[in-house]
This record gives sequence, C-alpha cells and structure tokens, in this order.
Amino acid sequence: MVIFCGGLATRLGNFAKDTPKSMIKIGGKPFLEYQIEMLKKQSIKDIVLCAGHLSEKIIEYFGNGKKFGVNIRYSHDGEEPLGPIGALKKAELLLDNVFFTMYGDSYVFVDFKKVHSYFLQYDKKALMIVYQNYDKYDTSNIVVNNGIVTRYNQEKTTDMIYIDYGVQILRKKILKSIPKNTFFSTKDFFSKLTKENELLAFEVNKRFYHIGNLNALEEFKKYIEKCRN
Repeated sequence: MVIFCGGLATRLGNFAKDTPKSMIKIGGKPFLEYQIEMLKKQSIKDIVLCAGHLSEKIIEYFGNGKKFGVNIRYSHDGEEPLGPIGALKKAELLLDNVFFTMYGDSYVFVDFKKVHSYFLQYDKKALMIVYQNYDKYDTSNIVVNNGIVTRYNQEKTTDMIYIDYGVQILRKKILKSIPKNTFFSTKDFFSKLTKENELLAFEVNKRFYHIGNLNALEEFKKYIEKCRN
C-alpha cells in the first residue's frame, strides 16, 4: 500500500500550517494512525509513505512502523512537490508489480482482498474505486460506463455522478512513461488512462470520510466520537 502524505493542506488554512495534513490529531491521535489501523485489520502491513511537506514529523511519530504492527518505508519528494504520480515515480523501487494507492486525507471502507481479486481478472493497467456521490461529500468528478472510468476530473457534465473514492490499484509498468523528479498530476495521469480505456471502476456503496477541508474534518471527528460511544 502506498499512502500519499505530501500534500500542503491549503484548504485547511492555518489549521495545518505547522503540521502535515495526515498528522492532524483527532481524538488524541493523528489521522494517519486511523488509516494504518484500518489497513492492519485487513492484513495490509507493508506500507510506503510518499512524504513531502514537514515529513520529519511523520517519521518522528511512526518510524519504521514496528510499534504499530506494520512495516513502513518512506519516499521523499525532495525540495519541490512532485504531485501524487511524480511521488510514485520517485518511490518506484519500493513498489510491487501490482500495488494499491491511497490518499493521505481519506478514510475509506474497502474489502481490499476482494478489489485486488477483481482487478486481477482483467488485463487493465489500473483500477479506481468509485462511489455514487452526486456532489454530496465533495464534488463528483468521474463518469463510469460498463465498469470503466471514461472521464476523470474534466468539465462537469450531468452524468458525472461518481467520485474518486480515494483508493486505486496500479500496475508498476505504467510508471515507465512518467518522467523522473517532475511534478505529475493525478488529473493528467488518470485522464490518459481513461482515453486508453485502461481504468477499471470498482463501485462501493458506503460513504467515505476525508479531512481535505474544515467541514470534512469536523465530520470525521463526529464519526470517530460516534464509534467510541
């Protein structure tokens, strides 16, 4: 599993000025810890963190992951942000031939084994988990037709009812065409895959949580409080 932790958290303003977004504390522990606990419950214990902004705070807290029951390795953007796909290219030597990716601000409900098994049935380069969102929890940005993502993060249309759920599977070989040490956006990457008809869709029915903005952060806090009561 690769988790992207290099974002600058611009939508959170001063709230994340001096801490990485994934290290924002909720109920006494960082958001990333909730993600790691969720992955561990599904027997996912090998984790690569693509880190950037204030990465030393992540490393100081999590280290090699041993005290959390997982194995954590790190890949660093360097002085300039690379974007999620540029960060993947930087982490290339740490990746399996088929691997999951996950955004560092998303909390999801996924049967990872089931999704992995589904992906291996098809000869496609990538898979994206999608959710029928209808702009409810964030802006819907995907069109799905016959189990394939056909449009991603482009001009809004009435059939754009799905949203990127925050989890993907990729085949390592598709990183060959990505330039090294260069910013590369998810929009350009996934849009290219949609044009090639190479991006499978796997639909889930349970909403996601995220901490990408202040309202969403408060929602996740309420979810955690509810789980503890």
